[in-house]
Amino acid sequence: MNWVVLVAAALALVSAVTVVRARIPVHSVLALVLNLISLAALFIALDAEFMGLVQVIVYAGAVMVMFLFVVSLLGARREAIEREMSLLPGQEGLGALAALLLLAALLLAVLRQAYPAPAALFAGFGTVRAFGAALFYEHVLVLQFAALLLMVAVVGVVVLIARRDQGR
Repeated sequence: MNWVVLVAAALALVSAVTVVRARIPVHSVLALVLNLISLAALFIALDAEFMGLVQVIVYAGAVMVMFLFVVSLLGARREAIEREMSLLPGQEGLGALAALLLLAALLLAVLRQAYPAPAALFAGFGTVRAFGAALFYEHVLVLQFAALLLMVAVVGVVVLIARRDQGR
């Protein structure tokens, strides 16, 4: 196996755990940026260069800037976060057990699956033109829904900030 794939996969796993374990929201967002960049490296190593570039530009770029903006505006206090995180005793053990059970179920499902021979792909498969046609013709409703969802998130942050400023 290629060493780039191994390093990127290990980095993706470590940064994903850091996203969940970080106590400071900005650190969590920065770990998520590292996770998305390592996933882009995996895409590029698997010969999906366009998907790797989209991963970096759209997710690690635009969406993470929006996340940092939201975290900065909300200004979560460390004490409030630690209070919320310590509500359930033994929650880390339960989370680890649930993760192991999910991993076992996934491995069992993958190992029991009989995989057919790969089908032949059409000539334009994987090109930017085919991707654009699928995105803007076949899945335009999903694209519009995603844009609407992002807009609702931004409006929600503005409303939360306006309420917080009125309370002062």
